[in-house]
Amino acid sequence: MSVLVVGSVALDSLETPFGKRDDALGGSATYFSTAASLLTNVRLVAVIGDDFPEEHVDMLKKRNVDLGGLTRVKGGKTFRWKGKYGENLNEAQTLDTQLNVFADFAPELPEHFKDTPLVFLANIHPELQLRVLDQVRNPKLVAMDTMNLWINIERDRLLKVLSRVDVLTINDGEARLLAGEANVVKAARAIQKMGVKALIVKRGEFGALFFDRDGSVFWAPAYPLESVFDPTGAGDTFAGGFMGTLAMAGATTGSALRQAMVMGCVMASFTVEEFSVDRLQRVTKAELRTRFELFRKLTAFDTVEIG
Repeated sequence: MSVLVVGSVALDSLETPFGKRDDALGGSATYFSTAASLLTNVRLVAVIGDDFPEEHVDMLKKRNVDLGGLTRVKGGKTFRWKGKYGENLNEAQTLDTQLNVFADFAPELPEHFKDTPLVFLANIHPELQLRVLDQVRNPKLVAMDTMNLWINIERDRLLKVLSRVDVLTINDGEARLLAGEANVVKAARAIQKMGVKALIVKRGEFGALFFDRDGSVFWAPAYPLESVFDPTGAGDTFAGGFMGTLAMAGATTGSALRQAMVMGCVMASFTVEEFSVDRLQRVTKAELRTRFELFRKLTAFDTVEIG
């Protein structure tokens, strides 16, 4: 199966305790596509300006990402974000945001995109997410991301989106904010009552929790890395691994969803090892298989007989 992603393609300038990078390839749709394309066919919808390097477009093309929905605006500038990480790599300080052509982004899906079975709505305005949902035809599964800004200023529209999607991916702070609950489990249950069927709560270095529609909970750990270089895009990479695995499996069963959770963590573990999508571009399928098996061993144990 193919997967559709609608989100941002950007140029990032960032600083971490390990170095600096200007005009690095970024954006939610970029990280998602780079990850998911290791597993399945990806269809991308986004907007860029004249200043966006052609080499980045070529990279996505070489990964067989369908760019039929990528619009280059003549005379426009690409969405840019500037940020800095301190010792706490779980939180970035935003220094500058220039929406540029992204400010007028109004996603229009090419005709052959509208029947894509798996859809991921990256972190964009809820009104744009609704616009996409009005264009797709009978998707098998729709997942979405959001952020604290939309929770605070566009709550009503956000709730409309939630009622029309299958899976929400959100970090633990955003989950608490949306639900008004301090406890993550209580927050997840409250969010499910808002209409979304299943929920993924991303917890950074502590992995991710999956709350299924049947009330079950699954936890996927984060891979124990000796060093985290740049956590930018880890959540979108996770989503790419998650959706790509479902597309590869051709199923959305409980077993497939759990495999997808682990693959999401596997993909994210590669992304954070270097700036931008540098490491992710070099990942081979052999490396994916090896690290996936290492993840399995992280939580493998025998039953204890308690007598």
